[in-house]
Amino acid sequence: MSTRLYVGLMSGTSLDGVDAVLAEFNDDSNGRPPALRLLGTHFVPFADALRTELAALQAACPDEMHRAALASVRLAHVYAGAVSALLAAAGIQAEAIQAVGCHGQTVRHRPELGFTVQLNHAALLAELCGMTVVADFRSRDVAAGGQGAPLLPAFHAAHFASSGHDRVILNLGGFANVTALPRTHASAQPVIGFDTGPANVLLDDWAGRHLNVPFDQDGAWAASGRVDDALLAALLADPWFTQAPPKSTGRDYFHLEWLDRHGVAGLRPQDVQATLAELSAASIADAVQRWCFPNGASGLAVYACGGGTHNRDLMARLARRLSEATLATTEALGLHPDWVEAAGFAWFARQALARQPANLPSVTGAKGPRILGAIYPA
Repeated sequence: MSTRLYVGLMSGTSLDGVDAVLAEFNDDSNGRPPALRLLGTHFVPFADALRTELAALQAACPDEMHRAALASVRLAHVYAGAVSALLAAAGIQAEAIQAVGCHGQTVRHRPELGFTVQLNHAALLAELCGMTVVADFRSRDVAAGGQGAPLLPAFHAAHFASSGHDRVILNLGGFANVTALPRTHASAQPVIGFDTGPANVLLDDWAGRHLNVPFDQDGAWAASGRVDDALLAALLADPWFTQAPPKSTGRDYFHLEWLDRHGVAGLRPQDVQATLAELSAASIADAVQRWCFPNGASGLAVYACGGGTHNRDLMARLARRLSEATLATTEALGLHPDWVEAAGFAWFARQALARQPANLPSVTGAKGPRILGAIYPA
């Protein structure tokens, strides 16, 4: 058995900052998935100016190519700072790290047009860290006809599948995605995974517009409002929600302008916030029941991860909507919900260096298994 160390970096659509993990993989010679242990974690918040620029680059804007290039340079320095702080706290030298897996910052995701864009300067990051960097994980899957997202179901399948129980892994980031993990023995059902729609993105943006805060702490503002049933029905009537997987989405589709088109003027802002929280819970629950295990959710275990697990109001709404299932976080499976995505990109780096596929065609719709990521040697 060999032990190898990788770093995983993740900055998501919430634009709050960078999650960094130091991951130890113990590779089993019998071919079983590598055992994972986190040796360290670190979070670096984005400076307000960088967060504002990354938000602006989500849509067409003046001089965007130049601004995107500069933002990529700034991101590389933030990523490198996160890696340095992570390793310093763990007492680990750069030479001990096999590779850094860095997802970058998604600013465009249009697989139906054949492309996806993550801001990143992986070559600069390799120079700054003195380590091999693996980046650009989505493009190969898109080139093979896939959605390029969600990527994490392959990692979920490797580390969270159970031989005796059906499970759903629910990621509550800016957007929500689910992974249906059928019990691994005597099951011909493939792993499926897909985006279900907004989780926190609209909640955060609406709170930013009306409260001038980056997010609704604990969902308290949403909890103070009342769901507007007519607005909720109008939002859920968007055909994207009933589109069959594979599917993925992002800020290209769901944004405040999309919300504004549904006639929110005149409604109390806190009632809109409550309705957005219910939209997230309802669309997630419907996706689980419609596509993941359509024969029923009774006895099903749903394990949540991502920043949305800290939103008490959203978690309570999910528990009500998924009343036939049990709802917990991935901490019950040995991995804290704050670090699942970053740990996944450490695993993607490992897969790339081992020349092993890291996508699931049953999830993304790609033509077949593909090795993901571009490698920038130290």
